Amino acid sequence: MEELFNKIQSAASFIQQHIAAKPVVGIILGSGLGGLAETIAIDHRLSYQDIPHFPQSTVKGHSGELLSGKIKGKEVLAMAGRFHFYEGYSMQEVTFPVRVMKALGINTLMISNAAGGMNAAFRVGDMMIIRDHINLMPEHPLRGKNDERLGVRFPDMSEPYNKDLMKMAAEIGQKENFRIHTGVYAGVQGPTFETKAEYEYLHHIGADAVGMSTVPEVIVAVHAGLKVFALSVISDIGIRQDNDPITHEEVLEAAEAATPKMTKLFVEMIEKI
Repeated sequence: MEELFNKIQSAASFIQQHIAAKPVVGIILGSGLGGLAETIAIDHRLSYQDIPHFPQSTVKGHSGELLSGKIKGKEVLAMAGRFHFYEGYSMQEVTFPVRVMKALGINTLMISNAAGGMNAAFRVGDMMIIRDHINLMPEHPLRGKNDERLGVRFPDMSEPYNKDLMKMAAEIGQKENFRIHTGVYAGVQGPTFETKAEYEYLHHIGADAVGMSTVPEVIVAVHAGLKVFALSVISDIGIRQDNDPITHEEVLEAAEAATPKMTKLFVEMIEKI
C-alpha cells in the first residue's frame, strides 16, 4: 500500500505542475459521452501516457486525456476516457485516477456511462440517475491491506450516491423535460454483452440497467470520502424480443445522440454545486 500511496502522490505532483488551480469536481466520461468536454474552458490537456503510473485507454470511444479547466466558473478535472477491468487492468489500476483526483483536491465525483436497459419503462436515449448498484464484478478494488491515509478499512456502502445530487439532477431533468429515471445499476465484468437469460436474471435481482464500469470507481470514491453522482445513458435495451445483436457501435451511437442532454444536466449541476 505504501507503493500505491507513492504512485498517487507522484501522479498528482506531475499534474499539479500543469494545472492552473485546485479542482473541486472530478468527471469521468463514459463510452461515446466525451462531448461534455467541449463545454470545458480548457486550461490544459494531459495525455494519459504522459502521466506517471496512469493506465492507457484501449476502448473505442475513450480518447485518453485528462482535461483541466472550468465549467460555469468551477474548476474541474475531466477524464475523457476511463479504464475497465475487462481490458486486463487490476482494480487498483482501474480506480487509480479517482485516487489521484482526490489527492488533487476534488470533493465531488460525477460519473457517466452507457448502459443496457432492463426496465420496461426505459427507451434508448433515456437517462438513469443511479441511486444504488449491485456489484457483480469478480474482484474488489479495496481487496488487500488497507492504507488509512486513503480511507477506512470497512467503508459504509449503504448510500454510495449522494441524495442531494440525485435530487438536483431529477429536478433539472424535469425542468428540461428530459426522459430521466432513477434506478439500480448492475456492474459486471464484460467484455461480452449479456445473454437474454442474464438480462432477465439481472432484472429479477433488482437491476434496471447493466454496464461494465462505474461500480469500482464509486467504491473507491466512497472509500476516499467523496460525494458521488452517477448517470447512465440507456444505449440499448437488453430485454427485447427481436434477435438482432447488440453491438458496440450501436452503444456509441446511442450515447453520442444523448450527449447534449447529459451535457446540459451535468453543466447545470456543476453550476449549482
